[in-house]
Amino acid sequence: MKREILYTIKSPYREPMDIVGFCFGGGSRSIAVVGAMRGNEVQQMYVCARLVKELEKLEKRHAIADGKEILVIPCVNYYSMNIGKRFWTMDNTDINRMFPGYDLGETTQRIADGVFSNVKDYEYGIQMASFYQQGDFLPHVKMMKTDFAEPELMCKFGMRYGILRTPRPYDTTTLNFNWQIWETKAFSLYTNATDFIDDSSAEDAVTAILRFMSSVGIIKGKIRPGYCTEIIHENGTEQIRSDAAGIFRSMTHVGAHVEENDILGRIIDPLDCSEKSIIRAEHSGEVFFEYNKPLIDESTICFKIIKDTK
Repeated sequence: MKREILYTIKSPYREPMDIVGFCFGGGSRSIAVVGAMRGNEVQQMYVCARLVKELEKLEKRHAIADGKEILVIPCVNYYSMNIGKRFWTMDNTDINRMFPGYDLGETTQRIADGVFSNVKDYEYGIQMASFYQQGDFLPHVKMMKTDFAEPELMCKFGMRYGILRTPRPYDTTTLNFNWQIWETKAFSLYTNATDFIDDSSAEDAVTAILRFMSSVGIIKGKIRPGYCTEIIHENGTEQIRSDAAGIFRSMTHVGAHVEENDILGRIIDPLDCSEKSIIRAEHSGEVFFEYNKPLIDESTICFKIIKDTK
């Protein structure tokens, strides 16, 4: 294992921020794994840290295939993490909206350029991503639908779902999208936590990454089998929004199977507890996402359902 500083940015008020990478094996650039780019992505950093530990064991056992190089970057933005802020500390910009970066641009553009210049030539790329909506969801792997996408590769992770996403305009400045433009086969991996550590889902994520590496010949040895992955398009999920504001009470849970017209939740008045709204399933399927805050605004996505196929 080689621990090296991939990029450094100086600060007039703090110690320089060093982006550290851990390199295993040697030879062709086979796979890069990038962890926390936002200050609240503690779980994403933790997954990468556990992956570093497992890869170190594999390297000592000579279980990394000859001619294969693995790079793991656990954390890109610990400046923000140190003060509990999600985005960049100075101007509140998101590093994952600055790719491929610009070495003479704003601070976050320079950081993105420093990261991308180190990861863009790998055959495979995995980003430990965080869900942008507030709530609980099923762990899954996601791939942008571009001309370079190979959706069937998501099956090699052995997760329950592989989701194919049609890029929106703001996706074009993300790491995942730009990886694919530079012909890296890129994936975003989601566990069910962000700003706290969930050991069980972290272990599942590390196992899924190792399972993928084993299936494409980067590491040797057997990894415990996973699920037979179901690949769905993001449009195949039904989004259910609240039609009132108030106290949110869920009546189901992530992973539950619901039938059409089942009650999923209720919204009650915060002053007298009268019922303002009943949230029902419009189709049968599996609960993929569940809003988890006590208060909810009108028109907020409170559930996502993976609809049953007929």
